[in-house]
Amino acid sequence: MKDRFVRVAVTKKAEHSIGKGHPWIYDTEVTPLGDAENGEIVDVFSQKGRWLGAGFYNANSKIRVRLLSRNANDTFDDAFFRRRIAYAWAYRKSVLRPQELTCCRVVFGEADGLPGLTVDRFSEILVVQTLCLGLEKRKAALMQALYDVLTADGQKIAGIYERNDVAIREREGLSQGKGFYALPGLETPAYTKTEIVENGLTYTVDFENGQKTGFFLDQKYTRQAVARLARGKRVLDCFTHTGSFAMNAAKGGALHVHAVDVSEDAVALARENAARNGLSEVIDCEAANVFELLPQIPPKTYDFIILDPPAFTKSRRTVSHAARGYKEINLRAMKLLPRGGYLATCSCSHFMTPAHFEQMLRSAAFDAQVSLRQIEALQQAPDHPILWNVPETEYLKFYLFQVV
Repeated sequence: MKDRFVRVAVTKKAEHSIGKGHPWIYDTEVTPLGDAENGEIVDVFSQKGRWLGAGFYNANSKIRVRLLSRNANDTFDDAFFRRRIAYAWAYRKSVLRPQELTCCRVVFGEADGLPGLTVDRFSEILVVQTLCLGLEKRKAALMQALYDVLTADGQKIAGIYERNDVAIREREGLSQGKGFYALPGLETPAYTKTEIVENGLTYTVDFENGQKTGFFLDQKYTRQAVARLARGKRVLDCFTHTGSFAMNAAKGGALHVHAVDVSEDAVALARENAARNGLSEVIDCEAANVFELLPQIPPKTYDFIILDPPAFTKSRRTVSHAARGYKEINLRAMKLLPRGGYLATCSCSHFMTPAHFEQMLRSAAFDAQVSLRQIEALQQAPDHPILWNVPETEYLKFYLFQVV
Protein backbone atom coordinates (compact mmCIF):
# COMPACT_ATOMS: atom_id res chain seq x y z
CA MET A 1 0.00 0.00 0.00
CA LYS A 2 1.08 3.60 -0.51
CA ASP A 3 2.64 5.17 2.55
CA ARG A 4 0.46 7.76 4.30
CA PHE A 5 2.49 8.14 7.47
CA VAL A 6 5.89 7.25 8.89
CA ARG A 7 6.34 3.49 8.92
CA VAL A 8 7.13 1.39 11.96
CA ALA A 9 7.99 -2.31 11.92
CA VAL A 10 6.89 -4.62 14.73
CA THR A 11 8.10 -7.93 16.06
CA LYS A 12 6.46 -11.27 15.37
CA LYS A 13 5.05 -11.20 18.90
CA ALA A 14 3.38 -7.84 18.29
CA GLU A 15 2.09 -9.00 14.91
CA HIS A 16 0.46 -11.98 16.61
CA SER A 17 -1.08 -9.74 19.28
CA ILE A 18 -2.44 -7.33 16.65
CA GLY A 19 -3.86 -10.25 14.71
CA LYS A 20 -5.78 -11.30 17.81
CA GLY A 21 -7.20 -7.78 18.05
CA HIS A 22 -5.13 -6.14 20.78
CA PRO A 23 -4.46 -2.43 20.09
CA TRP A 24 -1.24 -1.92 22.09
CA ILE A 25 2.31 -2.26 20.79
CA TYR A 26 5.02 -1.98 23.44
CA ASP A 27 8.37 -0.21 23.31
CA THR A 28 10.35 -3.45 22.89
CA GLU A 29 8.19 -4.57 19.97
CA VAL A 30 8.50 -1.69 17.49
CA THR A 31 11.17 -0.03 15.33
CA PRO A 32 10.51 3.33 13.60
CA LEU A 33 11.59 3.34 9.95
CA GLY A 34 11.62 7.13 9.78
CA ASP A 35 11.28 10.22 11.94
CA ALA A 36 8.13 9.29 13.84
CA GLU A 37 6.72 12.27 15.73
CA ASN A 38 5.25 11.78 19.18
CA GLY A 39 1.47 12.01 19.15
CA GLU A 40 1.19 11.53 15.40
CA ILE A 41 -0.17 8.58 13.45
CA VAL A 42 2.15 5.92 12.07
CA ASP A 43 1.55 3.01 9.72
CA VAL A 44 2.36 -0.34 11.34
CA PHE A 45 3.96 -3.09 9.24
CA SER A 46 5.08 -6.63 9.90
CA GLN A 47 8.70 -7.68 9.45
CA LYS A 48 7.72 -8.95 5.98
CA GLY A 49 6.15 -5.63 4.98
CA ARG A 50 2.46 -6.44 5.50
CA TRP A 51 0.36 -3.49 6.67
CA LEU A 52 -1.22 -4.25 10.06
CA GLY A 53 -2.90 -0.98 11.01
CA ALA A 54 -2.38 2.65 11.96
CA GLY A 55 -2.08 4.23 15.38
CA PHE A 56 -0.66 6.91 17.63
CA TYR A 57 3.10 6.84 18.21
CA ASN A 58 4.73 8.05 21.43
CA ALA A 59 8.39 7.44 22.25
CA ASN A 60 7.75 8.61 25.84
CA SER A 61 5.36 5.78 26.56
CA LYS A 62 5.90 2.12 27.30
CA ILE A 63 2.88 1.62 25.03
CA ARG A 64 4.76 2.87 21.99
CA VAL A 65 1.85 2.61 19.52
CA ARG A 66 -1.88 2.63 20.28
CA LEU A 67 -3.73 1.31 17.25
CA LEU A 68 -6.65 3.33 15.97
CA SER A 69 -7.72 1.23 13.03
CA ARG A 70 -6.95 -1.87 11.00
CA ASN A 71 -8.98 -0.58 8.06
CA ALA A 72 -6.69 0.69 5.31
CA ASN A 73 -9.49 2.90 3.96
CA ASP A 74 -9.85 4.99 7.12
CA THR A 75 -8.92 8.66 6.93
CA PHE A 76 -8.04 10.09 10.33
CA ASP A 77 -9.66 13.49 10.03
CA ASP A 78 -12.05 15.24 12.43
CA ALA A 79 -14.96 13.32 10.91
CA PHE A 80 -13.30 10.01 11.84
CA PHE A 81 -13.15 10.91 15.53
CA ARG A 82 -16.66 12.37 15.45
CA ARG A 83 -17.94 9.04 14.09
CA ARG A 84 -16.21 7.17 16.90
CA ILE A 85 -17.92 9.38 19.47
CA ALA A 86 -21.27 9.02 17.70
CA TYR A 87 -20.89 5.21 17.71
CA ALA A 88 -20.06 5.29 21.43
CA TRP A 89 -23.16 7.34 22.23
CA ALA A 90 -25.39 5.17 20.05
CA TYR A 91 -24.14 2.11 21.93
CA ARG A 92 -25.03 3.67 25.31
CA LYS A 93 -28.50 4.48 24.05
CA SER A 94 -28.93 0.83 23.11
CA VAL A 95 -27.67 -0.82 26.31
CA LEU A 96 -28.91 1.63 28.96
CA ARG A 97 -32.39 2.71 29.94
CA PRO A 98 -33.25 6.30 28.95
CA GLN A 99 -33.12 7.54 32.55
CA GLU A 100 -29.60 6.12 32.92
CA LEU A 101 -28.15 8.22 30.10
CA THR A 102 -27.82 11.31 32.31
CA CYS A 103 -25.18 9.56 34.46
CA CYS A 104 -23.13 7.13 32.44
CA ARG A 105 -19.74 6.54 30.87
CA VAL A 106 -19.93 7.97 27.36
CA VAL A 107 -16.46 6.85 26.20
CA PHE A 108 -14.43 3.96 27.63
CA GLY A 109 -11.07 4.30 25.91
CA GLU A 110 -9.95 1.34 23.83
CA ALA A 111 -13.36 -0.32 24.17
CA ASP A 112 -14.77 2.55 22.08
CA GLY A 113 -11.84 2.84 19.69
CA LEU A 114 -10.57 6.03 21.35
CA PRO A 115 -7.41 4.94 23.20
CA GLY A 116 -6.74 6.51 26.56
CA LEU A 117 -9.91 8.62 26.54
CA THR A 118 -12.49 8.49 29.35
CA VAL A 119 -15.67 10.56 29.24
CA ASP A 120 -18.22 10.41 32.07
CA ARG A 121 -21.52 12.24 32.05
CA PHE A 122 -22.88 13.70 35.30
CA SER A 123 -26.15 15.39 34.43
CA GLU A 124 -25.22 18.45 32.33
CA ILE A 125 -21.45 18.08 32.83
CA LEU A 126 -19.06 15.92 30.82
CA VAL A 127 -15.89 14.97 32.68
CA VAL A 128 -12.99 14.06 30.39
CA GLN A 129 -9.67 12.37 31.15
CA THR A 130 -7.09 12.02 28.37
CA LEU A 131 -4.17 9.62 28.79
CA CYS A 132 -3.00 9.47 25.16
CA LEU A 133 -0.80 12.15 23.58
CA GLY A 134 -2.31 11.57 20.15
CA LEU A 135 -5.81 12.41 21.37
CA GLU A 136 -4.50 15.26 23.51
CA LYS A 137 -3.17 16.88 20.33
CA ARG A 138 -6.65 16.51 18.77
CA LYS A 139 -8.47 17.71 21.87
CA ALA A 140 -10.20 20.68 20.25
CA ALA A 141 -11.89 18.48 17.66
CA LEU A 142 -12.79 15.81 20.23
CA MET A 143 -14.35 18.24 22.68
CA GLN A 144 -16.39 19.88 19.97
CA ALA A 145 -17.52 16.50 18.69
CA LEU A 146 -18.59 15.40 22.16
CA TYR A 147 -20.68 18.50 22.60
CA ASP A 148 -22.15 18.36 19.09
CA VAL A 149 -23.06 14.65 19.13
CA LEU A 150 -24.86 14.83 22.48
CA THR A 151 -26.62 18.14 21.97
CA ALA A 152 -27.77 17.07 18.48
CA ASP A 153 -29.48 14.15 20.26
CA GLY A 154 -31.35 16.56 22.55
CA GLN A 155 -29.01 16.17 25.54
CA LYS A 156 -28.27 19.34 27.52
CA ILE A 157 -24.54 19.85 28.12
CA ALA A 158 -23.51 22.88 30.20
CA GLY A 159 -19.78 22.29 30.33
CA ILE A 160 -16.82 19.95 29.80
CA TYR A 161 -14.46 19.49 32.73
CA GLU A 162 -10.98 17.97 32.35
CA ARG A 163 -9.69 15.65 35.10
CA ASN A 164 -6.12 15.28 33.93
CA ASP A 165 -4.68 15.35 37.44
CA VAL A 166 -3.23 11.84 37.24
CA ALA A 167 0.44 10.85 37.37
CA ILE A 168 0.10 8.38 34.50
CA ARG A 169 -0.10 11.34 32.09
CA GLU A 170 3.53 12.11 32.85
CA ARG A 171 4.52 8.71 31.44
CA GLU A 172 3.01 9.89 28.17
CA GLY A 173 4.98 13.14 28.29
CA LEU A 174 1.84 15.05 29.29
CA SER A 175 1.44 17.55 32.13
CA GLN A 176 -1.15 17.20 34.88
CA GLY A 177 -4.01 19.62 35.44
CA LYS A 178 -7.75 20.04 35.79
CA GLY A 179 -10.37 22.64 34.97
CA PHE A 180 -13.15 23.49 32.56
CA TYR A 181 -12.37 23.27 28.87
CA ALA A 182 -13.24 26.52 27.12
CA LEU A 183 -15.51 25.37 24.33
CA PRO A 184 -16.21 28.17 21.83
CA GLY A 185 -19.64 29.69 22.36
CA LEU A 186 -20.27 27.81 25.63
CA GLU A 187 -20.18 29.78 28.88
CA THR A 188 -18.00 28.18 31.55
CA PRO A 189 -20.10 26.98 34.53
CA ALA A 190 -19.41 28.60 37.89
CA TYR A 191 -19.82 25.36 39.88
CA THR A 192 -17.76 22.19 40.37
CA LYS A 193 -20.44 20.01 41.97
CA THR A 194 -23.59 18.70 40.37
CA GLU A 195 -26.41 16.25 41.08
CA ILE A 196 -27.16 12.93 39.42
CA VAL A 197 -29.91 10.37 39.86
CA GLU A 198 -28.97 6.69 39.77
CA ASN A 199 -31.30 3.83 40.69
CA GLY A 200 -33.80 6.43 41.91
CA LEU A 201 -31.32 7.96 44.37
CA THR A 202 -29.89 11.48 44.17
CA TYR A 203 -26.18 12.10 44.67
CA THR A 204 -23.95 15.14 44.83
CA VAL A 205 -20.95 14.63 42.53
CA ASP A 206 -17.79 16.64 43.18
CA PHE A 207 -16.28 16.37 39.71
CA GLU A 208 -13.40 18.68 40.61
CA ASN A 209 -12.04 16.86 43.67
CA GLY A 210 -13.84 13.50 43.85
CA GLN A 211 -12.01 10.23 43.21
CA LYS A 212 -11.37 9.45 39.53
CA THR A 213 -13.90 11.60 37.67
CA GLY A 214 -16.10 12.17 40.74
CA PHE A 215 -18.34 9.09 40.98
CA PHE A 216 -18.03 5.37 40.21
CA LEU A 217 -20.58 4.70 37.49
CA ASP A 218 -19.55 1.10 36.84
CA GLN A 219 -21.37 -0.33 39.88
CA LYS A 220 -24.91 0.82 39.06
CA TYR A 221 -26.25 -2.73 38.64
CA THR A 222 -24.27 -4.27 41.51
CA ARG A 223 -25.85 -1.62 43.73
CA GLN A 224 -29.27 -2.83 42.60
CA ALA A 225 -28.27 -6.39 43.57
CA VAL A 226 -27.36 -5.18 47.06
CA ALA A 227 -30.66 -3.30 47.37
CA ARG A 228 -32.63 -6.44 46.50
CA LEU A 229 -30.96 -8.35 49.34
CA ALA A 230 -30.86 -5.70 52.07
CA ARG A 231 -34.44 -5.73 53.37
CA GLY A 232 -34.57 -6.25 57.14
CA LYS A 233 -30.80 -6.54 57.53
CA ARG A 234 -28.12 -4.77 59.57
CA VAL A 235 -25.55 -3.69 57.00
CA LEU A 236 -21.88 -2.70 57.21
CA ASP A 237 -20.72 -0.87 54.06
CA CYS A 238 -16.92 -0.75 53.98
CA PHE A 239 -15.05 1.70 51.73
CA THR A 240 -18.35 3.50 51.18
CA HIS A 241 -16.82 6.48 49.31
CA THR A 242 -19.83 8.81 48.95
CA GLY A 243 -22.35 6.26 50.20
CA SER A 244 -23.72 4.63 47.06
CA PHE A 245 -23.93 1.03 48.31
CA ALA A 246 -25.14 2.24 51.71
CA MET A 247 -27.97 4.24 50.18
CA ASN A 248 -29.06 1.43 47.89
CA ALA A 249 -29.13 -0.92 50.88
CA ALA A 250 -31.18 1.61 52.89
CA LYS A 251 -33.56 2.16 49.99
CA GLY A 252 -33.90 -1.62 49.73
CA GLY A 253 -35.25 -1.76 53.28
CA ALA A 254 -32.20 -2.33 55.51
CA LEU A 255 -32.86 -1.91 59.24
CA HIS A 256 -29.62 0.00 59.68
CA VAL A 257 -26.53 0.76 57.59
CA HIS A 258 -23.11 1.68 58.98
CA ALA A 259 -21.09 3.32 56.18
CA VAL A 260 -17.31 3.58 56.63
CA ASP A 261 -14.56 5.27 54.63
CA VAL A 262 -11.10 6.55 55.49
CA SER A 263 -11.73 9.85 53.69
CA GLU A 264 -13.36 12.57 55.79
CA ASP A 265 -14.41 14.39 52.62
CA ALA A 266 -16.06 11.27 51.18
CA VAL A 267 -17.89 10.60 54.44
CA ALA A 268 -19.15 14.19 54.53
CA LEU A 269 -20.60 13.73 51.04
CA ALA A 270 -22.09 10.37 52.09
CA ARG A 271 -23.89 12.07 54.97
CA GLU A 272 -25.09 14.78 52.62
CA ASN A 273 -26.34 12.18 50.13
CA ALA A 274 -28.15 10.24 52.88
CA ALA A 275 -29.87 13.41 54.09
CA ARG A 276 -30.87 14.46 50.58
CA ASN A 277 -32.59 11.11 50.08
CA GLY A 278 -34.30 11.06 53.47
CA LEU A 279 -32.18 8.14 54.70
CA SER A 280 -30.26 9.74 57.59
CA GLU A 281 -32.22 7.80 60.20
CA VAL A 282 -31.16 4.51 58.63
CA ILE A 283 -27.55 5.33 57.67
CA ASP A 284 -24.78 6.45 59.98
CA CYS A 285 -21.43 7.38 58.45
CA GLU A 286 -17.98 7.10 60.03
CA ALA A 287 -14.52 8.14 58.90
CA ALA A 288 -12.29 5.19 59.81
CA ASN A 289 -9.67 2.83 58.42
CA VAL A 290 -11.51 -0.39 57.55
CA PHE A 291 -8.43 -2.54 58.27
CA GLU A 292 -8.34 -1.12 61.80
CA LEU A 293 -12.10 -1.13 62.33
CA LEU A 294 -12.97 -4.71 61.35
CA PRO A 295 -10.95 -6.37 64.17
CA GLN A 296 -12.81 -4.21 66.73
CA ILE A 297 -16.33 -5.27 65.70
CA PRO A 298 -17.99 -8.01 67.78
CA PRO A 299 -19.14 -11.06 65.76
CA LYS A 300 -22.75 -11.10 64.56
CA THR A 301 -23.11 -7.31 64.86
CA TYR A 302 -24.07 -7.23 61.18
CA ASP A 303 -25.78 -9.77 58.96
CA PHE A 304 -24.76 -8.19 55.64
CA ILE A 305 -21.25 -6.84 54.93
CA ILE A 306 -20.26 -5.01 51.74
CA LEU A 307 -16.59 -4.78 50.71
CA ASP A 308 -15.89 -2.36 47.87
CA PRO A 309 -12.22 -1.43 48.33
CA PRO A 310 -10.12 0.69 45.99
CA ALA A 311 -7.77 -1.14 43.64
CA PHE A 312 -5.11 -2.72 45.86
CA THR A 313 -2.90 -3.39 42.85
CA LYS A 314 -2.18 -1.44 39.69
CA SER A 315 0.55 -3.72 38.33
CA ARG A 316 1.32 -7.42 38.01
CA ARG A 317 4.25 -7.02 40.40
CA THR A 318 2.01 -6.24 43.37
CA VAL A 319 -0.74 -8.83 42.84
CA SER A 320 0.47 -11.11 45.64
CA HIS A 321 0.63 -8.20 48.08
CA ALA A 322 -2.86 -7.08 47.00
CA ALA A 323 -4.20 -10.60 47.45
CA ARG A 324 -3.12 -10.47 51.10
CA GLY A 325 -5.04 -7.22 51.58
CA TYR A 326 -8.15 -8.62 49.90
CA LYS A 327 -7.90 -11.79 51.94
CA GLU A 328 -7.56 -9.94 55.23
CA ILE A 329 -10.79 -7.96 54.85
CA ASN A 330 -12.75 -10.86 53.37
CA LEU A 331 -11.58 -13.29 56.05
CA ARG A 332 -12.53 -10.87 58.80
CA ALA A 333 -15.93 -10.22 57.21
CA MET A 334 -16.64 -13.95 56.92
CA LYS A 335 -15.75 -14.45 60.59
CA LEU A 336 -17.92 -11.51 61.70
CA LEU A 337 -21.04 -12.65 59.89
CA PRO A 338 -23.46 -15.14 61.50
CA ARG A 339 -24.16 -18.38 59.66
CA GLY A 340 -26.65 -17.45 57.00
CA GLY A 341 -25.30 -13.89 56.77
CA TYR A 342 -24.52 -12.20 53.48
CA LEU A 343 -21.35 -10.87 51.88
CA ALA A 344 -20.94 -8.60 48.87
CA THR A 345 -17.31 -8.38 47.79
CA CYS A 346 -15.55 -6.98 44.77
CA SER A 347 -12.28 -5.93 43.17
CA CYS A 348 -11.84 -3.15 40.62
CA SER A 349 -8.28 -4.05 39.59
CA HIS A 350 -7.68 -5.59 36.17
CA PHE A 351 -4.51 -7.23 37.49
CA MET A 352 -6.49 -9.05 40.17
CA THR A 353 -7.98 -11.45 37.65
CA PRO A 354 -11.17 -13.41 38.30
CA ALA A 355 -9.03 -16.51 38.88
CA HIS A 356 -6.83 -14.69 41.43
CA PHE A 357 -9.83 -13.17 43.17
CA GLU A 358 -11.75 -16.45 43.38
CA GLN A 359 -8.66 -18.26 44.68
CA MET A 360 -8.35 -15.63 47.41
CA LEU A 361 -12.03 -16.01 48.35
CA ARG A 362 -11.74 -19.80 48.54
CA SER A 363 -8.69 -19.46 50.78
CA ALA A 364 -10.42 -16.94 53.05
CA ALA A 365 -13.51 -19.15 53.34
CA PHE A 366 -11.33 -22.16 54.19
CA ASP A 367 -9.51 -20.23 56.93
CA ALA A 368 -12.80 -18.86 58.27
CA GLN A 369 -14.24 -22.39 58.24
CA VAL A 370 -17.30 -21.32 56.27
CA SER A 371 -18.82 -22.15 52.92
CA LEU A 372 -19.82 -19.59 50.32
CA ARG A 373 -23.18 -19.99 48.61
CA GLN A 374 -23.03 -17.84 45.50
CA ILE A 375 -26.11 -15.75 44.84
CA GLU A 376 -24.85 -13.59 42.00
CA ALA A 377 -21.66 -12.75 40.08
CA LEU A 378 -21.57 -9.49 38.15
CA GLN A 379 -19.14 -7.30 36.23
CA GLN A 380 -19.03 -3.63 35.33
CA ALA A 381 -22.14 -2.04 33.84
CA PRO A 382 -22.43 -2.19 30.04
CA ASP A 383 -21.52 1.46 29.56
CA HIS A 384 -18.02 0.20 30.50
CA PRO A 385 -17.93 -2.44 27.73
CA ILE A 386 -15.54 -5.38 27.81
CA LEU A 387 -13.65 -6.26 24.64
CA TRP A 388 -12.72 -9.93 24.79
CA ASN A 389 -9.60 -9.30 22.72
CA VAL A 390 -8.48 -6.55 25.16
CA PRO A 391 -8.29 -8.08 28.66
CA GLU A 392 -7.45 -4.69 30.18
CA THR A 393 -11.07 -3.61 29.61
CA GLU A 394 -12.29 -6.33 32.01
CA TYR A 395 -11.62 -5.24 35.56
CA LEU A 396 -14.63 -5.30 37.92
CA LYS A 397 -15.48 -8.52 39.72
CA PHE A 398 -18.48 -8.55 42.07
CA TYR A 399 -19.76 -11.53 44.06
CA LEU A 400 -22.78 -11.81 46.32
CA PHE A 401 -22.67 -14.74 48.76
CA GLN A 402 -24.52 -16.25 51.63
CA VAL A 403 -22.03 -17.41 54.26
CA VAL A 404 -23.03 -20.88 55.51
